Amino acid sequence: MFAALFEVVNTWFETAERRRREAFLAESKDIIELEQRIRALETAGY
Repeated sequence: MFAALFEVVNTWFETAERRRREAFLAESKDIIELEQRIRALETAGY
């Protein structure tokens, strides 16, 4: 029971985080800014 609830909550948080990152990357104005944002996410530990 507890494991199933944990799995649902964990999946929800992972989905929300993925959408946040994708939205951040989608706001890039060009390929250079996209690459900079990707590097920023990688170095921030995402």
